[in-house]
Amino acid sequence: MKRILLSLFLFVIFIPKIMAQADTTAAYYDKIEQSLKYETGKITLTEGEGILNVPKGFKFLNGEQTQHVLTDLWGNPEDKTVLGSLVPDGKGVTHSNSWMFVISYQGDGFVKDDDANDIDYDDLLKTMQEDMKVANEERKKGGYAEVQLIGWASKPYYDANLKVLHWAKELKFGKDEANTLNYDLRVLGRKGMYNISAVANMGELAEVKASIPGILKSVEFNDGHKYLDFDADTDTVAAWTIGGLVAGKVLAKVGFFAILAKFGKVIVIGLIAAFAAVKKFFFGKKEQVMTRPKEEEELVEETASTEE
Repeated sequence: MKRILLSLFLFVIFIPKIMAQADTTAAYYDKIEQSLKYETGKITLTEGEGILNVPKGFKFLNGEQTQHVLTDLWGNPEDKTVLGSLVPDGKGVTHSNSWMFVISYQGDGFVKDDDANDIDYDDLLKTMQEDMKVANEERKKGGYAEVQLIGWASKPYYDANLKVLHWAKELKFGKDEANTLNYDLRVLGRKGMYNISAVANMGELAEVKASIPGILKSVEFNDGHKYLDFDADTDTVAAWTIGGLVAGKVLAKVGFFAILAKFGKVIVIGLIAAFAAVKKFFFGKKEQVMTRPKEEEELVEETASTEE
């Protein structure tokens, strides 16, 4: 009986403190969301001689802000080639169901599509899984989690009319319980290609796939830079074809960290913060469970004082 009464007492004491801390953490991430500047309409991409027509149901986040989200919030290595991202309407970047399409440009030449119909993608998958083992050695040296290529989430498909290749991989990062979805699109042009990659969890596969038709037509090259403008006498031909793009051979030039993930840091931080409130109540300030950069601490304190 005493144990039950003690449990009830602790429950009554802890819950308000946990909820208060959770509210402060939620307000902190709301501040982050409010600080982001989204755009719609026609966007001139800063590389590749192309434009982005933001499709219905999405909003555009520029390169600098996208890099902040990918690196500081989602835990990916820095990648300065990122030109921006498309975030679904009604979703932010700090929630458990957040996901986005990340856009970059690779200007390594004209990619021949002669082999598009001749590739055995099941055999290619086995090769990619072996290549991933080599890539993991580099990731470990860099302090990042190993990645397992589980299989195709959507088999590769090449749209010969639009000159767009797309496919999806199911990946497992380290010991994460939820597998990661990387849905990749390559929009081919005269001198290079735009890379559009969805960074999401496998649970969002249906939602991501439903958006693909609109995404396929969202990026286009300017006149004179389209795929059909290729000049065999003057233009450079890339060292890889369609099969090489799917296999990720192009990633060798930008390193083995080009696979993106959403590690769920936002959720984890929220849970740690709630636990910290309980621990602080019992043991005082002796142990620090979680630290934030100074500017983030100031933002949380500002939010808390405003609410009071």
